[in-house]
Amino acid sequence: MKILHTADWHLGKRLDGFSRFEEQIDVMNEIVEISDREDVDLVLIAGDLFDAFNPAVDAVDLFYKTLKRLTNNAKRPVIAIAGNHDSPDRINAPDPLARECGIILIGYPNEKVNLFELDHFKIEKSTEGFIEIIIKNIDFPIRIIHTAYANEIRLKHYFGEEKEEQLNAVLKDQWTKIADEFCDDKGVNLLISHLYMNKRGTTLLEEPEGEKPIKIGTADMVYSDCIPPQIQYTALGHLHAFNNIGTTENPVVYSSSPLCYSFSEAGQTKYVSIINAQPNQNVSFSKINLTKGKALVRKTFQLVDDAVNWLLENPDTLVELTMETDTFLTTDERKAIFQAHSGIVHLIPKVKNNGADEISAREINLNQNIKDLFKDYFKSKNANQEPNNELMDLFNEVLNNSER
Repeated sequence: MKILHTADWHLGKRLDGFSRFEEQIDVMNEIVEISDREDVDLVLIAGDLFDAFNPAVDAVDLFYKTLKRLTNNAKRPVIAIAGNHDSPDRINAPDPLARECGIILIGYPNEKVNLFELDHFKIEKSTEGFIEIIIKNIDFPIRIIHTAYANEIRLKHYFGEEKEEQLNAVLKDQWTKIADEFCDDKGVNLLISHLYMNKRGTTLLEEPEGEKPIKIGTADMVYSDCIPPQIQYTALGHLHAFNNIGTTENPVVYSSSPLCYSFSEAGQTKYVSIINAQPNQNVSFSKINLTKGKALVRKTFQLVDDAVNWLLENPDTLVELTMETDTFLTTDERKAIFQAHSGIVHLIPKVKNNGADEISAREINLNQNIKDLFKDYFKSKNANQEPNNELMDLFNEVLNNSER
């Protein structure tokens, strides 16, 4: 069988004041097209479906329309779990209607999914944190251990009140019990979760810039050695870069977000993971790059003309622009920069130090002219840089108005 794994859609997310909604429509279409082209039998979406607990109406509309298309008219099961950005109640709310379309929504960790049957597949078994699916024309069952995001309150509610018990031990015990009972070698065995998981003994993977950090009380990091050996593929969400923290034989994969959502992701290629699986065999998987959405670019220039020329040559981007100059940008220079490009998210002026590593502390003469006082204050806050003529003209205007 063939499986598509994606995660971290963050539908409705903006980049500061810039909407990403049209890009999200495009990349959702691309994921549907890949699912159809690859003729996948199952779709896994590993959390952070929305960017906020109360997403905008257009984001909700895009989500449900995309899921329905991914089911290929209820022939292909689609399983979506909640992440730390999602409201579990909102995710679960449409469950009765979603099931009729072939969509399985899981908002809470250790949740028990209702049994149901459609023309092309059915939920054969279900218990807390586990489902078994039978798909028409596939002659073996698909077993899925599922753990949606768990904050500290949900962790205690669903996994017990043992405060001294670390999250690793709790999850390992839970997953092992399920795997030992249900995951023999006569079916395909998968795990899907939205957790901050790392491989023990390696450098910790960094969470995306601007992403809500996952911290569950004082519990330790979740490590991949908690995963039972019966699991052939683990589908993760939360980190936005594609990464297999498992092995070639037992992949533990962050599939990546479909778009670059912060400038810390600038230059990243985004993917979906395509898994080929059969019972009692190592899976094989490949990543298919997603091509939709604007590139996020961090650029630094020293000359305004160079910046303007680059901006004009790269219009279909979102830009974090740093200007390293000898003096502060004038109004005309800022105007020229912003007129050259409609996608400047951040303009960061950086005045060169001119070799002054330190500003010597000295007593300020309060009896001097107010303009000289302002110059001294400005220099003390800006690496001994003199205010330019435009700034002094503005100060004079404020001073003159205050004296009327």
